[in-house]
Amino acid sequence: MGITRRVFMRGGAMALVGTAVVPAFLERSVLAQAKTAQANGKKLVVLFQRGAADGLNLVVPYREQAYYAMRPTIAIQPNQVLDLDGFFGLHPSMQPLLPLYKSGHLAVIQAVGSPDPSRSHFDAQDFMESGTPGVKSTQDGWLNRALQAEDAARRKPETAFRAIALGPVVPRTLAGPIPSIAIGNVQDFTVGESQKPIANQVVLPHLLPNGESAPTPPVSENIVSQSFEAMYDGATDSILHGTGQETFEAVRMLKSTDPAHYTPANGAQYPKGAFGASMRQIAQLMKANLGVEAAFADIGGWDTHQNQGSVKGQLSDRLTEFSQGIAAFWQDMGDGAESVVLVTMSEFGRTAHQNGTGGTDHGHANVMFVLGGTVKGGRVYGRWPGLGPDQLNEGRDLVVTTDFRQVLGEAAYKTIGARNLDIVFPGAHLRQQQFLGLI
Repeated sequence: MGITRRVFMRGGAMALVGTAVVPAFLERSVLAQAKTAQANGKKLVVLFQRGAADGLNLVVPYREQAYYAMRPTIAIQPNQVLDLDGFFGLHPSMQPLLPLYKSGHLAVIQAVGSPDPSRSHFDAQDFMESGTPGVKSTQDGWLNRALQAEDAARRKPETAFRAIALGPVVPRTLAGPIPSIAIGNVQDFTVGESQKPIANQVVLPHLLPNGESAPTPPVSENIVSQSFEAMYDGATDSILHGTGQETFEAVRMLKSTDPAHYTPANGAQYPKGAFGASMRQIAQLMKANLGVEAAFADIGGWDTHQNQGSVKGQLSDRLTEFSQGIAAFWQDMGDGAESVVLVTMSEFGRTAHQNGTGGTDHGHANVMFVLGGTVKGGRVYGRWPGLGPDQLNEGRDLVVTTDFRQVLGEAAYKTIGARNLDIVFPGAHLRQQQFLGLI
């Protein structure tokens, strides 16, 4: 039995489909996915700030006198911060996030980080994305394992969109047996002839910083633009084999909705650039009800060794794009934002003292943000260790008082239903009693 365009749109899946009649197979495939996506409830979005963001200038301890003594030219003055609780305040370029904090949807965790002392970007990012600090042999990522550990009672039929990453390649965070898709640009979904797939992961054309589509890289770069048909036809040992063909047809229909003309809801305005495009497309895919459970995006440019700036400058520019992108995503999602939990992370913080070139060097503890409809926001979590000479890590950094896995573990447990935390974070011995009560 066919389904009319009116009924199809009311179902919420691919709301911009422009055909008069939708084929019967999509009634089984797409609308079934829409139903399970709605029943699943919450979805988890993870944002990685690559390069080590300066948490002390993101969430400023403006009542801490030592902060100003150590940062004579880059500190944010008390009359410049956006006050949060009388002690901490946001950098003024994070103004778009202040209403979310005041409305109780945004929580801040200060002095959070990895127990591993590495100051190497490569190692620290690898440890945080694998979820196993100090262990280099881990093959998969914590978010992929979280999907593996999902409560069986919540688990639903597999969909190619269960785990998505916005970018040119599947990130370390999503590496593992659960199939994931790297999408750089929804407009460039591959629907051509089949090619031999790489494992169970599909890589789609990505956006350059100016928003233009980058050319498809050669095979020699190990970044292959592949069709969804290739993934399904070639995945003989994958759960996607066979049943995935209907999902491919759903992708074909998504292409027919002319995603280039997607209009964000509620007047949301995303910032220009790759990060804004990523957040816009995460919202688009989630609202298409394709069964997205986990989404990942990153934003670089946080390695501010020189000329970091204070209220204006290099860091401020990053924060403007970062904050506007998150705020626009929240606004665009509308009522759907109530089912989303968004978590931010960065590999480590930066030194408490500014250096001789007006910047900061690799540090230790940092700040994380958690945003969502069920988040107990409007407060700063974590134990503040202080910035006194005898309170610093190795005499130079903010001390870690909250393990980043406590934050990610709670988010995974309470959103995608990852009940077995020993699978998600092996060796951490993480239990519910260690949750901060963020969600």
